[in-house]
Amino acid sequence: MKRIEAIIRNTKVEQVRAILEKVSYSGVTISDVVGHGRQKGCTELMARGITHRMPFVNKKRVVFVVKDEEVDSIMEAIREAVCTGEIGDGKIFVSSIDNAMRIRTGETGEAAV
Repeated sequence: MKRIEAIIRNTKVEQVRAILEKVSYSGVTISDVVGHGRQKGCTELMARGITHRMPFVNKKRVVFVVKDEEVDSIMEAIREAVCTGEIGDGKIFVSSIDNAMRIRTGETGEAAV
């Protein structure tokens, strides 16, 4: 099993949800996060004639666990759904999951996912 964590633009959450629905994957966790990449969060905003440098950028973190054989296709589907070709499109991270348990039933492994 693999854990996929995608850091994406706030405006792209619906596209990721639609992609996951298309591949019949229902379990997902989405949270608000802030951070910066190589650009050090240098978003400029004009407020009352003053330019502000924001040290962090608001993003969404989408996390879910999939079977090993699904990783490449889901990563590519997410990329196609959220890519604008501009700086700040985000990142996708994949890590190994040793085990999982569905608390309600006690199922473990891939059956719990």
